[in-house]
Amino acid sequence: MRFPGRRKHRHYFPVDKKDPVTNKIDMNATLKHPYIVGMDQTIVDIEAHVSQEVLDRFNLKVGLSQLVASDVAEELYQYIAQNDLIIDQHAGGTIGNTMHNYSVLADDRSVLYGVMSQNIQVGNYAYRYLCNTSSKVDLQHLQPVDGAIGRAFTLITENGERTFAIDSGMMNRLTPGFIDEDLIKNSSAFVVSAYFTRCSGEDTLDEAALKAIEYANKHSVPVVLTLGTRFMIDEKPQWWRDFIKEHVQILAMNEEEAEALVGTSDPLLAAEKALELADLVLCTAGPQGLYMAGYTDEPIKRKSQYPLLPGSIPEFNRYEFSRPVSRDACKSPIKIYSHIAPYMGGPDKIKNTNGAGDGALAAVLHDISANDYHKMNVPESSKHAIPAITYSSLAQICKYANRVSFEVLSQSSPRLSKGLPEREDSLEQAYWH
Repeated sequence: MRFPGRRKHRHYFPVDKKDPVTNKIDMNATLKHPYIVGMDQTIVDIEAHVSQEVLDRFNLKVGLSQLVASDVAEELYQYIAQNDLIIDQHAGGTIGNTMHNYSVLADDRSVLYGVMSQNIQVGNYAYRYLCNTSSKVDLQHLQPVDGAIGRAFTLITENGERTFAIDSGMMNRLTPGFIDEDLIKNSSAFVVSAYFTRCSGEDTLDEAALKAIEYANKHSVPVVLTLGTRFMIDEKPQWWRDFIKEHVQILAMNEEEAEALVGTSDPLLAAEKALELADLVLCTAGPQGLYMAGYTDEPIKRKSQYPLLPGSIPEFNRYEFSRPVSRDACKSPIKIYSHIAPYMGGPDKIKNTNGAGDGALAAVLHDISANDYHKMNVPESSKHAIPAITYSSLAQICKYANRVSFEVLSQSSPRLSKGLPEREDSLEQAYWH
């Protein structure tokens, strides 16, 4: 485990090195490593610059995300390939991206549930997926299927509008019987996107996801849900509110998804309303930066040393130096919030908006697993007298997530090619304080 923002400060130490403020650990013992589990539709993203004529040719409505039949997808692929319109082809999927980025940041294991073609040939989509996924992502739990994984076309017209065409292949055929209860039980978190509900016919991914969530809830493993797109939420907002309240502890969304879920376009107010449904909320808001909201217990709250911020909740960041705790673990729960503007104002040129939110979520997951890693290996540390969800304060998690988003925005792919520098400048200030 690589600690996020590790420094010489007393709270940054890796647990395999001595530190005067903790009990000594047995240096001969094998360190225990946590892992997180994600479930995804295994899919390859194909980006292309096209004209309106191409969209009309394949009956695609501009700006929408549409499912297309495999024969239509193949015809589309051949057309854009032969006309040299393809910009890039890379492994995709909301959770696949998140697991990859987590393993790159943490330099540690994550596990991905999904499907994989039984017959992989050099150059095909399954091969592209495997080649572009971090070696620290455990792919041994992909269920073999006799067919192709999914393809997602991102078709960009001259005005910058993105149109999505999705060939699902067999990406939704993960079966509930393939889910290992012990694997979920011993994980630090289970991560899934709202896309698991987009099933039909012989698809079983929804059943598999519900089975994994059942195991996670049974063994008190945090369920992390990322909403993915507002169109999924618009279809049945009350169903999603009820589902999150019953099954989900950590919620990730952008401002559009938040509006669909809780009915307000203000990301801060949306995060506050979402706290009625989950224990910890991440809301990305594009040029507005990102917001986080959570709970802490009254006796352990810590005041911010940063300027207090105006907003729809005045001085909302007053206790952002607190570590978030699940609401049920608090005797006197209070809501805590934090916000950060885009790192360095954002990149000079945004090369890719896809995956910025997934990058931010990967940073949050890294902090959660770092807390478990520390707890496993230095259980007597005073740090764990607080039943916190994370290793760090809400303010510092915001800072870290923001920095990772910047890295994603400044590159062409939603998947990080490398981790952040160990002495990362954006994390110079007290990590936990």
